[in-house]
Amino acid sequence: MPTTPATPVSPGSQFALTRWSMVLAAGDWRTESHSRRAMDELARTYWFPLYAFVRRKGHAPAAAEDLVQAFFTRLLEKDVLLAADPARGKFRSFLLASLKNFMANAWDKEQAQKRGAGQVFSLQAVDAEARYRAEPADHMTPERIFERRWALAVLDQVLCALRADYDSRGNAALFAALEPLLVAAAHPPYATLAAELGMSEDAVKVAAHRLRRRYRDLLRREIAQTVADPSLIDNEIRDLLSAL
Repeated sequence: MPTTPATPVSPGSQFALTRWSMVLAAGDWRTESHSRRAMDELARTYWFPLYAFVRRKGHAPAAAEDLVQAFFTRLLEKDVLLAADPARGKFRSFLLASLKNFMANAWDKEQAQKRGAGQVFSLQAVDAEARYRAEPADHMTPERIFERRWALAVLDQVLCALRADYDSRGNAALFAALEPLLVAAAHPPYATLAAELGMSEDAVKVAAHRLRRRYRDLLRREIAQTVADPSLIDNEIRDLLSAL
């Protein structure tokens, strides 16, 4: 059950619950519909990073898909998320440790689900293996590739929230023009953008500054959801950037 890119949503709904609150809500998926949605959201964020970890461990593509699917099924059936404790730190560390435990103790004793059957999440199928093969040809450890895919998933969520923010205010065209400046070189083509947008060059510079500032704010807000202590935000952002 491969993952899909995060669906753009309004910033208000994106950040209505902290990530740890989402985890704890997902643990009560049997009785609450919003808890099932929380579990689906967690699967969308973490399915591919976990798949990449399992592939780098040496499992074949089909076996890796089955293993991650079975792992998420186990999370539901055994109410594993009820044991998640924000005081212990990062959720991704808890999730990866849970997967390692599952691979060491449970996977050998269970038969993988038939591929494409019995899926427990409402996710559209994509070619996870194609995404995995697009990874840089290096010698990253399984843990390192998991961290990298987590970092990219976080940045994708932030970008989706930023795009939705601009769209909701009728500034979709402005966002589309300025988005490349988030990763632009030292001398962005302000004059060219000004001509395309019908704005003065100074106005484009101000708009670009606001875009970058909003992006940084949303990134910090997203990271704040994944740690139990706000004092860890800066360290977590450094970890994210180093994982890329």
